[in-house]
This record gives sequence, C-alpha cells and structure tokens, in this order.
Amino acid sequence: MNLPNILTLFRIAVLPFIVVLYYLNPDPTTLTAVGLAIAILFVIASFTDFLDGYIARKYQLVTNFGKFADPLADKLLVLVALLMFLDQNIIPMWSVMVILTREFIVTGMRLVAVEQGLVIAASWWGKAKTFVTLFALIFLFFYLTTLGMIAFYVGVALTVISGVEYLVANRQVFHA
Repeated sequence: MNLPNILTLFRIAVLPFIVVLYYLNPDPTTLTAVGLAIAILFVIASFTDFLDGYIARKYQLVTNFGKFADPLADKLLVLVALLMFLDQNIIPMWSVMVILTREFIVTGMRLVAVEQGLVIAASWWGKAKTFVTLFALIFLFFYLTTLGMIAFYVGVALTVISGVEYLVANRQVFHA
C-alpha cells in the first residue's frame, strides 16, 4: 500500500465522519464549531485528491487500485457534499441530477472502453470541472454563498461541457 493509495483511502474513510457531523450540527444555517469541523474535513479530503494524483505521477506509484479507487473517492466526496447542500435547499435537485448523469455516462463509457482495451483518461475539461466544483463546495461549506453558487453553476456548466466532450471524443467506444 503506497502513499497515494493511503490518501485515497483516507478520503473515503473521512466521509462517514462528515455525514455524522452533519447530523450532529445543531444549526446547519450558520458556521458552528461542528460546521467548521465539517468544512475543514472537506478541505483536507479535497486536498488529498490533488496530492495523491501528484505523488502517484511524480514518483511513478500509479496502481490499478488507485486507478479504481481515486475516481470513486472523488465522486463519493462530491456526492456527500451535494446531498448535504441539497438537504439544506442550497442547491437545486436538477443540478445534482446533471452532475450524477454525467458521472454515470462517463463511468459507463470507461467500463465499455476497458473491455475494448482502451483507456479514457481525464480530459482538461473534466479536471477543470472537478477543480471548480470542489472550490464551489468549499465556498459553500464556509458560507460564502454568493461566491459558492456562482462557482457551483460554473462547475455545472463545466460538467455538461466535459460530458459532451467525453461523448464526442470517445464515440468510437460505441462503434466497436
């Protein structure tokens, strides 16, 4: 078990703590001590997303486990945050559906591609989508609502753009 995989496992392991803290938060509409703990855990977990990939590439520690678990951890981290903000009526359901639909489509394409011996790497648009969405969620966790919502809707737009880009760039997957 190398360091990038440990960071990925940490990102997954912190999620139940975030959820439990969410339900223990006495007032999710203000930045309480519990809310601050949630926000800090989310920031740390988000940073491990960058860090594990950087370390894995720099030190050639890329593993099959990491290829599987890292994107899963990313999706779970974002999903937990989306569900929390959806529960608080901060973000609309349609936006969560757009994000989930794109994730299912891209993941499905990657599964079909693997069966054909192809690898669909993350595109610039996909990386931009993840970066902007994580920052939007961090802003929302710290109650920077206007900035968070602007960034969130930019993230939703990038979600659509990156989804279309994946479909167009990898359409050969469906013709094999």
